[in-house]
Amino acid sequence: MRYRYSTEGNGKLVKKALVYTQNEHKINFSDVDPQAVFIIRQLQSRGFESYIVGGAVRDLILGKKPKDFDIASSASPAQIRKIFRNSRIIGRRFRLVHVFFGPKIIEVSTFRSLIDGSSSNTFGSIEDDVQRRDFTINALFYDPLEQVVVDYIDGMKDIKKGIIKPIIPLNLIFSDDPVRMIRAVKYASMCNFKLPHPIKAKIKKENHLLSSISPSRLTEEIFKIIHSPHAAKIINDLDSCGVYRYLQPKAEELFRLMPGFKNRYINTFEDLFKSSTEVSPAEAVLALIKDYVEDNAPWKNFSSPPEQFRNAFSLARSFVLPMNPPKIRLYGAIRNLFGQHGIEVKRFRFNNNGRQQKTQDDVKDNASPNEGPQNIQRKRRRRRNKNKKPGKE
Repeated sequence: MRYRYSTEGNGKLVKKALVYTQNEHKINFSDVDPQAVFIIRQLQSRGFESYIVGGAVRDLILGKKPKDFDIASSASPAQIRKIFRNSRIIGRRFRLVHVFFGPKIIEVSTFRSLIDGSSSNTFGSIEDDVQRRDFTINALFYDPLEQVVVDYIDGMKDIKKGIIKPIIPLNLIFSDDPVRMIRAVKYASMCNFKLPHPIKAKIKKENHLLSSISPSRLTEEIFKIIHSPHAAKIINDLDSCGVYRYLQPKAEELFRLMPGFKNRYINTFEDLFKSSTEVSPAEAVLALIKDYVEDNAPWKNFSSPPEQFRNAFSLARSFVLPMNPPKIRLYGAIRNLFGQHGIEVKRFRFNNNGRQQKTQDDVKDNASPNEGPQNIQRKRRRRRNKNKKPGKE
């Protein structure tokens, strides 16, 4: 084991971090994303301190292959963007850089300072950055070029002990950002770690703070949960802490009022991941709404499949509130459910605003019996000409 030192104002050297070598952390380098390694090599070759950070390091230490790799660096967003032309800067308050490799995105952030507290949006040093992260198990820095893990807060020991420990003081961590309650429970569930009683008690006391979180952030968290092979356990543990009611209030209400619904709901997620650890977005969303729609859609009381579909779609959208999934995801889920009932639903296209567009088959279905292809094409041309802006060819 090595140590990282820092110089105090009086010139005295002080130990700041433990540095674990490959023989100690035992990360399998073949599990590290090669594009993440490429980014770090490019940044370090230009003199910028750069590491893989967060959940990816935790999972690598636990012997798991991470899905996502985030990077933290001393380089500013503008400097990162200059190095990687296949990137763009995002964010308003605190800017990040997304580096694109085809459909894959690797997020690169700049070290943040503690000037404004743990939620600071100003740039700083690595020593500052580690102190504004949420839990010790997510605050390790991995350098894949030297293959060392830099640990400022005993995160490695907490991973070995299997315990969730906050970095930010307990009286501030959830009031600063209530979403950390969801993440604390999720990390404990997916890693099979212990959630200490003081943290659990604090979550039960302050879970009402989640009511102020925007639907977009809640949607992001739910999508992460339902795509996890540990979704069933995470949902059950969130419910026991009183948190799931803020993510899926209608589902939580049925847990309490309808005997057996919670077991069916949990079992649906268990069945989802029995055959594979990878599921499509439509399959994951289907697990979220399947039991409710099965119970409440009047399958035999409609004259046509389109009417059935519209009803089921409306039921599903109201059920998952405040979650607001993309329409195409919810559409795919309902379509899969109808397929399980032997009901074929035509495919639809969605425009950039998420609105449903008719396909060519739908146009033909809606045409009058005597209306031929030429008339249909003529109508289309008239619509296009009508929608053209003045002066635009």
